Amino acid sequence: MQEQRYAVSWSGGKDSALSLWRLWQQSGPPQTLVTTLFDDGARTRSHRLRPDVLRAQAAAMNLRVMELATSLPDYRRNFSDCLARLRDTDGIAAVAFGDIDLEAHRSWCRSVCAELSLECLHPLWEAPREALLEEFLAAGFVTRLVAVQDGKLDAGLLGRVLDTGLIGEFRRAGIDLCGENGEYHTVVVDGPCFHRPLRLRDAGRDHADGYSFVDFVLE
Repeated sequence: MQEQRYAVSWSGGKDSALSLWRLWQQSGPPQTLVTTLFDDGARTRSHRLRPDVLRAQAAAMNLRVMELATSLPDYRRNFSDCLARLRDTDGIAAVAFGDIDLEAHRSWCRSVCAELSLECLHPLWEAPREALLEEFLAAGFVTRLVAVQDGKLDAGLLGRVLDTGLIGEFRRAGIDLCGENGEYHTVVVDGPCFHRPLRLRDAGRDHADGYSFVDFVLE
């Protein structure tokens, strides 16, 4: 990865942030972050974050974020077109993803990247959960719980900062500690690559598709 131009598939959460940070330490910052939104552009697909929260994260890291609004039927085509533009205009040679052990998604990512002659990177692949969380917190990242899956975690945990106490709640609930099966999602508000922390305000709660969400807005 030395001096290789790369992009990061960016959800705004802890796994994409740790993937970015591992690569940043090896090769410097990425050319851009890429995030996908619902086709109306109002929220991110993975975490239902407002786009201005993603923009604030990128600005805090002095990075650019490319926002891709797309429907599910057109997702692969539009995502591929976005990466092709980055390859042709920014010279990226690789794309990083935050999966830990979801083989079906890694295969999908590899297929998309192979068609574009891009290297597909999974910096967290098959790493132990406890070690990833310890590394994340030790690096100085701060992240808050933005979504919990029905029947997996109590919605009362929403908004909490990820720390050893919250990890203990995950352990008692018997879920994947990193939420790899979709049990929870986070939004990163500070870290070693941030020049300033994000200040977010809880503007209410939403429920959709089997999840409870915090509607975070910038202060």
